Amino acid sequence: MNGRRVNRIFVLLLSALVWSCSEKDAPSSPDKPAALRFYGEFDEQFTRNADGTITVDTTWYPIPKFQFIDQNGSPVTQKDILGKIVVADFFFTTCKSICPIMSSQMSRLQTLTEKEGLSQEIIFLSHSVDPLNDRPDTLSQYASRLGANLQNWKFLTVDTVNFDASYVYDLAKDGYQLTAFPSDTAQGGFFHTDQVALLDRSLRIRGYYDGTSTSAVDKLFEDIKILVNDTTSHR
Repeated sequence: MNGRRVNRIFVLLLSALVWSCSEKDAPSSPDKPAALRFYGEFDEQFTRNADGTITVDTTWYPIPKFQFIDQNGSPVTQKDILGKIVVADFFFTTCKSICPIMSSQMSRLQTLTEKEGLSQEIIFLSHSVDPLNDRPDTLSQYASRLGANLQNWKFLTVDTVNFDASYVYDLAKDGYQLTAFPSDTAQGGFFHTDQVALLDRSLRIRGYYDGTSTSAVDKLFEDIKILVNDTTSHR
């Protein structure tokens, strides 16, 4: 049978049915914690075996290719982060509601990973949903106020010479399976998710976490450590 691309909504239904039988979700132990599940789009190839049973081979897709510029005005593409564990969020510098909380939690998470000696394994990506106003110098000032370590934390905005502002909204929706868009009714003029996404070394989505919740970000930290030790996360 031909492969099928399945969206995230179907993933949740399918996972409830088959995940317990998956080798990827084997029982955890003190020496081997349970592997993280996958999210996003995937293909399934169905093969009928000689005994009449059907084998399902699943291929999970990474986020799409992208091109942004960072707080220094330097280009950043998926090639620059491939092989790293990625922690990504969406924000804007003039946000007065959830963004300060999310940025503070991201900063705390960066500190936790530094103390664990994981800085070389991880990259943090904060995508501005207000790219017309959040130009590199503005992002640089924002990062400085946070005390962000820019060695592995990039604040990204749209390269407006080559793309329009909707580029970041499309990546949020089609890549991260998250929501971000301008809104006249939202505080600050933009509606965006409070979720932080975790990607493995092959840029496949492995988790979502409430970026305003200390306990959720603590869980994210624990899941980062699982991915660091997961030798199958880069294939």
